[in-house]
Amino acid sequence: MPNLSEIEGWVGLSLMVDRASGRCIATTAWESEGAMHASRGRAQALRDGLAHMLNGPVERVEEWEIAVMHRDHLAGDGACTRCTWLQTDPDNIDQVIDTLKVGVLPEAEMIDGFRSASLFVDRATGRAVGAMVWASREALDNSREKANQIRAAATQQMGADVLEVAEFDLAFAHLRVPEMA
Repeated sequence: MPNLSEIEGWVGLSLMVDRASGRCIATTAWESEGAMHASRGRAQALRDGLAHMLNGPVERVEEWEIAVMHRDHLAGDGACTRCTWLQTDPDNIDQVIDTLKVGVLPEAEMIDGFRSASLFVDRATGRAVGAMVWASREALDNSREKANQIRAAATQQMGADVLEVAEFDLAFAHLRVPEMA
């Protein structure tokens, strides 16, 4: 992280881990698309170093627009994340964003242990990934049934297909991205 903070335009980092499978997802956030593109060379070297430290390969690098960032509470130690990857027609991306803001967030905020939600989109491909952070593993587990119901209704309304749902420990969260809900 100290090396990232030296790169112009960097605004945050998070690391999600599935300790059982060894899968890790590291995300960096940038103040603009231009800053993200300008950072590619230095960020690649840091990614390679992180992969070496974690004893695994970098499988892929994806670029997303941050469409929604909503924090109800700080994540805190022991927080966990449930991520849902979606596919829709690229013309439906705004519908996905609106459904999350107007339908999903109000319902999720009512579930005990909810901390935050974010939505990342790729407008060109119609892909999106939503992440909801929960206070603890217990809160994540207790939210699963209601989250499944909310997801089923929302994806039908969005006209989106669920590609994957995965759960992670939130090992590190340092995002200075402003509220966008």
